[in-house]
Amino acid sequence: MGNNHHAKGSLECQEVLARLYSFLDGELTDERRQKIRLHLDDCSPCLEAYEFETELRQMVANRLRDRVPEVLRVKISQLIEMERRI
Repeated sequence: MGNNHHAKGSLECQEVLARLYSFLDGELTDERRQKIRLHLDDCSPCLEAYEFETELRQMVANRLRDRVPEVLRVKISQLIEMERRI
């Protein structure tokens, strides 16, 4: 994966990969997210990195969910609900 330019005005691979975690966390502007989506549609190596990170996050989330006691999950859900009401 180098500094690939796919079209004028598109993001380079290096920038996409540097922002991948922010993209996955929904921390970017709509404009930046759209540019990254367009890049991923056109760049197989970056798309593979995105898919890998997505699968890894899902696997970690599933493992953590399996290990967290039900009573703790309920308590966390209650706290989140209380915060939403404030």
